[in-house]
Amino acid sequence: MPGTPFVLSGDRIGRGDMATRAGTDRKRGAMSTEPAWLELRIEADREAVEPVSELLARHGYQNGIVVQEPIIDELSWGEYVTDPAKPVILTTYIREDEASDASLQAVREGLWHLGRIRPVGELAIMRRTEKDWTETWQSFYRVMRVGQRTVIVPSWLEYEPEPGDIVLDLNPGMAFGTGLHPTTRLCLRAIEARLGAGVRALDLGTGSGILAVLMAKLGAAEIVALDTDPVAVDATTATAERNGVANVIRVGHGSLDAAEGDFGFIAANIIANVIIELAGGLAGALEPGGTLVVSGIIEDRYEEVALALAAAGLVLVDLLRETDWVAIVAEKR
Repeated sequence: MPGTPFVLSGDRIGRGDMATRAGTDRKRGAMSTEPAWLELRIEADREAVEPVSELLARHGYQNGIVVQEPIIDELSWGEYVTDPAKPVILTTYIREDEASDASLQAVREGLWHLGRIRPVGELAIMRRTEKDWTETWQSFYRVMRVGQRTVIVPSWLEYEPEPGDIVLDLNPGMAFGTGLHPTTRLCLRAIEARLGAGVRALDLGTGSGILAVLMAKLGAAEIVALDTDPVAVDATTATAERNGVANVIRVGHGSLDAAEGDFGFIAANIIANVIIELAGGLAGALEPGGTLVVSGIIEDRYEEVALALAAAGLVLVDLLRETDWVAIVAEKR
């Protein structure tokens, strides 16, 4: 395909050379029962990624921000070298309904204000049906090894497991968390290395359910998987069933306040501001001796998140990095 290569950091559309014209292509008069979505795409420099992501998450598709980083070189098993001098492309979706015009206006206004501080490009909008993006993003997936044993296998591909492999069969649809983004890979590595059998675990912001499924396959006794997005709830339910672990994963709609009881292990792949806001609640939901893994943190925000977790009484025990992204491992002692 022509155009600048990009690494896909979320779940859906794949590359920067897709059509991104401004305006909404509404096919008036077309009769279709398929849900219609408006694809919102914006270029921004790296320091603007966090605020633009938060803006899109607030007004766009919850927990579904695609961050595409320009690739210099592609290594094996989904590892990439990116060019920090080039802009990043962020994409989200808004369901086309009676509220979409107000959401678009809010995004435009927010981007205008952010553009006064950091370089932010023009908002590009494209109308898409679910069939459109499904056919596009499937072409960008391949089998990916993460950590020592975890292997993500798209459900439409075949893979012969090696001895000791933990295979995650994934068909995420429009839910966030496929392992393509560094934040998800960092979480998977931390879970593989630290989660013990028999623990009660929480996957907060579960997305596609990929983290919850790994927890189950590592022997967690019970996993509570929560997300504020109903599409993610459906996706996680389907992922658990596909991987044969639905009996130990309890999927629910909501955030931390919907989690009942204490947990020996919590994973939260969200964004820095939300982690900071929830730091006290996350610490309170951990059992003594429990482990917390938080990801979705751009490197520049690491100290703020670390300080919030420490102020909540947690002890930071490890730091994982990939490109500009960071995951923190903390314990309750």
